[in-house]
Amino acid sequence: MKAIVMRAPGKPDVLSLQEVPEPKIEKPTEILVKLKAAGINPIDTKLRQRGTFYPDQMPAILGCDGAGIVEAVGSEVREFKPGDEVYYCAGGLGKSGTGNYAQFAVVDESLVARKPRSLSFAEAAAAPLVLITAWESLYDRARLEAGQKVLIHAGAGGVGHVAIGLAKLKGAQVCTTVGSPDKERLVRHFGADEPILYKQTDFVQAVLNWTNGEGVDIAFDTVGGKTFFDSCSAVRVYGDLVTILEPDPALGNLKVARNRNLRISLELMLTPALMGLESAQKHQTEILKQCAAWIDEGKLKIHLSQTFPLEEAAEAHRLLETGSMTGKLALVIDRSKRLTII
Repeated sequence: MKAIVMRAPGKPDVLSLQEVPEPKIEKPTEILVKLKAAGINPIDTKLRQRGTFYPDQMPAILGCDGAGIVEAVGSEVREFKPGDEVYYCAGGLGKSGTGNYAQFAVVDESLVARKPRSLSFAEAAAAPLVLITAWESLYDRARLEAGQKVLIHAGAGGVGHVAIGLAKLKGAQVCTTVGSPDKERLVRHFGADEPILYKQTDFVQAVLNWTNGEGVDIAFDTVGGKTFFDSCSAVRVYGDLVTILEPDPALGNLKVARNRNLRISLELMLTPALMGLESAQKHQTEILKQCAAWIDEGKLKIHLSQTFPLEEAAEAHRLLETGSMTGKLALVIDRSKRLTII
């Protein structure tokens, strides 16, 4: 089969299209998926730059997110049959025999959900990792409740735009930081109540103005760096601050957070996969099932901004690394023409 292979860490050029053996079902609960699309996430570019979690198992096929059609099933598979359309977040961290920048993938059925019927394969492939990340951050870590006020950083980004949708589904009010008027219009479309143009406005002061000086109940940091520490002043006393990035102590301290008695949570949706936590992985699959229902009911949106053919994975990485993306990118398998979504 054709796959994008990474033989050593480095710049996007280390990704190349090659012929590799097709993966085989080895366990009775596994399914073989003929991939139609693969999502591209920042974790992919980080692993490409610094090396995978399994450096002794190189070369590697990247890509945590996949969507496709079930080609074959193991003897104990009960939920799926050949021809079913599925999506999932599994593999792509460097372990041999996994990864979705390819024509086929083998995945345990416990990690797979039926694809939202209303989405294309490319849209579905763009969804799993960001849906799980936003759900776990807002619902599991911060315990979001109806009526609360939430600050979501980078609301036009991959995680941010679905976080807005999930927060609104819970009945929350949402303010979000964006970098341009175009992104302001986009996040309003996703349901944001109060976009903040952070390049023109101090977001902390804007949040305090929006909440009558109290601060939000929850701040969700998808940016990291100094933004994480600055966000402490925008959260109410006894509120929650969740970040998907590791705080850098060289860029600030937690004095404000301590004085305000904030509950700080670190979110890494890859933990269940890296630690082999089966119950947590099943919880993530349930997240995908529920989100698929909401998507098909028109209650949740996925914004796919651009697709690339499989052979242009390196170019897709370059675009993602510019940091100016809205929504998500995806690789489309077995199609030579690039598509830009308006």
